[in-house]
Amino acid sequence: MKSFIPLLLAALLHGIACVRLAPSPAAIGPFLTQINNETWIIGNEIWNVTQGRQYGVKLLYNDRDCVGQAVGHYVSYNGAASNLNWTSASVFKQGSYEGSQYIDVKFTALEGDMHWVIMSGLAGAYQYFVNHALPQLGEFRTLWRLDNETFTHGKTDIKDQELPPLSEYIDANKVQDETWLAPDGRGYITKYDFASWVRTQTYYGVYGDSFGSWYMNPGKDYYNGNHLKQELMVHRESATGDVVQLNMIHGTHFQVSAVDDFPDGKMWGPWLWYLNNGSKEDAARRAEQEFAAWPYAWLEDEAYQSRGSVQGQLVLSDGRPATNAAVFLGDNEPNKTALDMGSDYYYTTYADADGYFEFRDVRSATYGLQAWSNGSKIADVTKSYLRNNVVVSKEAPTDLGPLEWATSSRPKIFQVGDFDRTSYGFLYGGSPHQHALVASCPADLLYTVGTSQTADWCFGQTYAGNWTIKFELESAAPTHGSYRSNSTGDATLIVSLAGYSQGASSLIWANGMQIGNLTSASEEGLLNDPSLYRSATAAGEWRYFEFPFDSAAVLRQGANEVTFQLVQNTTWRGFMWDSIVLEW
Repeated sequence: MKSFIPLLLAALLHGIACVRLAPSPAAIGPFLTQINNETWIIGNEIWNVTQGRQYGVKLLYNDRDCVGQAVGHYVSYNGAASNLNWTSASVFKQGSYEGSQYIDVKFTALEGDMHWVIMSGLAGAYQYFVNHALPQLGEFRTLWRLDNETFTHGKTDIKDQELPPLSEYIDANKVQDETWLAPDGRGYITKYDFASWVRTQTYYGVYGDSFGSWYMNPGKDYYNGNHLKQELMVHRESATGDVVQLNMIHGTHFQVSAVDDFPDGKMWGPWLWYLNNGSKEDAARRAEQEFAAWPYAWLEDEAYQSRGSVQGQLVLSDGRPATNAAVFLGDNEPNKTALDMGSDYYYTTYADADGYFEFRDVRSATYGLQAWSNGSKIADVTKSYLRNNVVVSKEAPTDLGPLEWATSSRPKIFQVGDFDRTSYGFLYGGSPHQHALVASCPADLLYTVGTSQTADWCFGQTYAGNWTIKFELESAAPTHGSYRSNSTGDATLIVSLAGYSQGASSLIWANGMQIGNLTSASEEGLLNDPSLYRSATAAGEWRYFEFPFDSAAVLRQGANEVTFQLVQNTTWRGFMWDSIVLEW
């Protein structure tokens, strides 16, 4: 190793951007070298990084400094307000795994420890972070800011394209946070267009003609949130042009809030940071290997390796299986929504056609089990399911058996849209992330039950105007089925929002009588999630409302209508719809 270090030091001292590593036996295998009390070099025979107190400032791989003039690698929380400061580095563990030698290098900061697990022959490293003193926070991330000539494209599971050139980020065209009108006036440039669902990623990253840098997060139990958790993945840093590969392991970009306290020892990861020649096919193959190998056998941590399983069958109270239900294992006796949970570990799956579900490789602990409609054959189910005190241990599988899910027995007058916490099915609902798409929805809209299709209702309402649902009743009181009303014949309007961006207020009318409102103005008003103005088209923070009213005084035989009158509006903000249901 001594013959390798002078060459590398000379490169550092003379500012050489690219060093060809000599194929010397001294350079074979993983290593940690301390240059001084605030500079270290880590790597193996394929790559190496020069790590300072905050930033990994050089990444040498295949005769290229892949950081160049960019910032490099760092760990931070609450945006860029607090970058972790590494006070020491040491080899935490070393060993052999499947014939490869490895070292686990630990960089220590006041808040916790960042680990790089470097294996011989691996282009990249496994990484994980162990909390010791992180403050209460919303955003926590690791990331690379890389050379913009080496890495020209970004890829997630739903978007793969060239990153806009820095020359198109024109100050005069800036319309909001990290969002610009394109120079040709056609569309917008925004980093939020590259957001995606956290739990559907197999691999994502940035690449060019000859280089690729990828993240592969096979476990995902350390992420905050549920199935609908979405985050930023890649983008261009508008101030410098750096290409950003973002590992947002605790984020809030599309939520009302996700502020959590973390127990000492909370572990994020491990994930694999992987380098190659830019081949997406190679990255896909590697990701498949990583998912098959998780949880990683080489990580000798008792809590990480102590895992069990949970299985059961969800059956609706009307006898139907809970086909394709979204199932979530999270906080026991929760005081937060499933999307907002983030202190511990979280697991997501979907039931099969018969309502059966299974979670494998679950950390030993006590959980709360939740389920809700994901559309499909149970798109009419408006109630969620919760069971607390689900104990998972390493000793034996946890079999919950049949679980009865109580649903509403009230007859439906109409339903617009599947109940699935998303805007799927509506016009533009679930389109590729696109800034200002909600502006394509009309100010006034008429939907006629029995004639209109789901796609005739637009996914979001942002303009002042009236969106009206017309429907017919054979009687002003419920008569169908075995249901009979009390003297008032009460009805309930259920409004399920896939998201809401503050700045819009709506009055809800039934046949000219106000039965409710949706507003951010009152003390108990709606809180903001940034979904609609940050390019989301399918979901933000889910909200559920019930507006009961006296049907005998409001509804009538024959033609009726329910109207959502948007009386206050703000550009690109408003309501993202999930489902609207009227019940007796």
